[in-house]
Amino acid sequence: MNTEPSSEIIGAPLGAPVYELANVSKTYARNRVVALQDVNLTLHKGSFSSVIGSSGCGKSTLLKIMAGLIPPTKGRVILQGQPVKGARRDIGMMFQQATLFPWKTAVENIVLPIEIRDGKAAAMKAFDKAHDLLDVVGLKGFENVYPNELSGGMAQRASICRMLITEPAILLLDEPFSALDELSRDMMNMELQRICREQDATAFLVTHSIQEAVILSDDIYVMKPRPGRVAEIIDVDLPRPRTLNMMTTPKFGAIVDRIRRLLDKGEDM
Repeated sequence: MNTEPSSEIIGAPLGAPVYELANVSKTYARNRVVALQDVNLTLHKGSFSSVIGSSGCGKSTLLKIMAGLIPPTKGRVILQGQPVKGARRDIGMMFQQATLFPWKTAVENIVLPIEIRDGKAAAMKAFDKAHDLLDVVGLKGFENVYPNELSGGMAQRASICRMLITEPAILLLDEPFSALDELSRDMMNMELQRICREQDATAFLVTHSIQEAVILSDDIYVMKPRPGRVAEIIDVDLPRPRTLNMMTTPKFGAIVDRIRRLLDKGEDM
């Protein structure tokens, strides 16, 4: 564990609200399934939040609504004071797979969102910024490497750069490291923490791993299913920066146990 007192921060002041959901519900008209019911959440500038729950609790639906990919049936979705009514430039998203185009180099993949939205000339102007981001994630020197020459972890680092290139207000993370082996996943979680701290990023993670949620998050939204709704919000009062050694401490174990007991209650919550 990091033992330098000056580097540990507990209960840091919250930044301004960035993303807000108020009484958000979603019913799919075809089969009348209520996927979400009255979900409320507020994400503050520089915070890292997670959502966890069993299959069918509405995590994927929630993330799609937050990304502007589907509309809610009821409720308000507000990002930086403006309603989310579709995909937006200030929303960054990262998926389980890197989804890099094999015929493009790392740097070309990173500037792709800008090329799609603003054209090739704008993408060319963004190359310097893409190089800087590659340096931030530890991929300096791999600018002109193709995806098949990158390891899984390196490809996901390039995906992080692609997510950050448009300077989004919110990072939506859909189990981005679930395809990696355990050691690589732990390493990438620590890298993600570092990058988010350096960029003062606001992040929201969907995960099935309680340990991953606890080691990364300031707060965790525990969902219950049918219909999907928030059972409890768990504050994670561990110091930052987090280290993997914290996973062996009694406080970490107590938080994990509390979340596991909530999830075990399932529909009875």
